[in-house]
Amino acid sequence: MSDTAISVRGIEKSFKDVHVLRGVDFDVERGSIFALLGSNGAGKTTLVRILSTLLKADAGAATVQGHDVARAPGEVRESISLTGQFAAVDEVLSGRENLVLVAKLRHVKDPVAVADELLARFSLTEAGDRRAATYSGGMRRRLDIAMSLIGKPRIIFLDEPTTGLDPQARIDVWRTVKQLAEGGTTVLLTTQYLDEAEQLADRIAILHRGTIIQNGTLAELKQLLPPAEIEYVEKQPSLEDVFLALVGETGEAESESGATGEPGDADASTRKEAR
Repeated sequence: MSDTAISVRGIEKSFKDVHVLRGVDFDVERGSIFALLGSNGAGKTTLVRILSTLLKADAGAATVQGHDVARAPGEVRESISLTGQFAAVDEVLSGRENLVLVAKLRHVKDPVAVADELLARFSLTEAGDRRAATYSGGMRRRLDIAMSLIGKPRIIFLDEPTTGLDPQARIDVWRTVKQLAEGGTTVLLTTQYLDEAEQLADRIAILHRGTIIQNGTLAELKQLLPPAEIEYVEKQPSLEDVFLALVGETGEAESESGATGEPGDADASTRKEAR
């Protein structure tokens, strides 16, 4: 079997006179985390919709798990799971009920056992019988990803997985994504956050004005710039360092015990630290 989980060649897509994708090419290795980095409107979500068979390309070809997205959409859907920009959980149901419902829809054997295993895996056991409406933003996103894993898809698409999450919730989602890859799942995530791509991705493709302008590992991309000059700079703690020192690495113990959550405030844009 090929080591390539996703192959994209010459994908183009326009909406009337707006050319969103202008010939996109890249490959994603099995079991890796591939970040599609770009600003708002760069075409990231459009490309994910094409790869997940929700939208047809105007030109080009793409295969997912060896299946052509245009000619064999059913086989592609059996191999993937998609988590959109906003958590798609039923807030009337509890976390466990959400998982059991999806397991039944996917005809998984013993849906209750599957739900319990995923609640434990995503540190949601204590909150499992609470309504999802009471979850914090990070907990909802973790539940959303857990629901996406039912049926054990080989590939998961994460479209802007940390949009609107607070710093603690972002770190929790990052940890979850890393665990997915360690377990052999191929992850393609879209993001506009530079630090997110830097923290997670094995390879990073920069999508700009509908084309991939660079594609490589973090080390390869850094080599595109002139060598850094060595200077002595007094390193000051960042706001994130201060925040995490005050509240701890994770705030789940507090949030899961009684918080009635709304998603956290939108996280700040990428910080530039002095070097």
